[in-house]
Amino acid sequence: MRFHDYYETLGVKPDASADEIKQAYRKLARKFHPDVSKESKAEERFKEINEAYEALREPERRREYDRARAGGFRAGDEFRPGPGGGGFEYDFGDGNGQFSDFFESLFGRMRGGPRRGAGGREGPAETRAEFEIDLETAYSGGKQRVTVQAGRSARTLEVKVPKGIASGQSIRLAGQGPLGPDGEPGDLLLTIRIRPHPRFRLDGRDVSVDLPIAPWEAALGGRVAVPTLGGEVDMAIPAGSQSGRKLRLKGRGLGSASGQGDQYVVLQVHTPAADDARARAAYEAFQAAFPGYDPRRR
Repeated sequence: MRFHDYYETLGVKPDASADEIKQAYRKLARKFHPDVSKESKAEERFKEINEAYEALREPERRREYDRARAGGFRAGDEFRPGPGGGGFEYDFGDGNGQFSDFFESLFGRMRGGPRRGAGGREGPAETRAEFEIDLETAYSGGKQRVTVQAGRSARTLEVKVPKGIASGQSIRLAGQGPLGPDGEPGDLLLTIRIRPHPRFRLDGRDVSVDLPIAPWEAALGGRVAVPTLGGEVDMAIPAGSQSGRKLRLKGRGLGSASGQGDQYVVLQVHTPAADDARARAAYEAFQAAFPGYDPRRR
């Protein structure tokens, strides 16, 4: 991956103070914010500016970056992070999905929370919106595009959806909200909603699916292919199973750092139609093999 010179991006010197960095960011943010800018490639430039500010505004992050930069790297140089980086963790928090591979490889995953200005004051108010994804994306993660309405204009953003995110959780896109009164962009907070799935049902981090089986599979048992969000798996059907029986596939639900859900397979016994003489004879022989059997007396 390529090294990013964040000081160069903001047009400040490496020994710039925190106030100088913030002032440079605000000036550039007002100029290139996609909601107001008429500059060429404003959205791309704004994304670079926002990433640079996120790297340098927090003292711990800035020290981590300065250690990497001390190796003599310049913008565009080939870069591989050394050991010791990546000390942050995502909490589906600020910056998720909008930063470069360089940023994420250097800092790891950041824990979320409100942006703070000088003196600990909170930054501009956040803008909230809902973001609908399908169940497969929630399971595997991936990039999706979302169109955000900002006043009379609309912007399309590419959002990186973390693997295992659940309905109700949020993704914070730092600096992607509208400009505040002080000229600093606010954050955009996307609340995740998972669309109903035509086959799978979601309950927290667990999923369930109905599985049709033949009467002989229920009675004799066997192995069948079962659909999961991660692809088909081979599962054993216990002999003597009945409709409604639930079988668990451990760890096949939604997963996150806090744990992995399971998949429950609900068996549904389906009987073939007795629509010709051969089929009726088979059912009659089956009936004769169980004289006196009455399922309503069980």
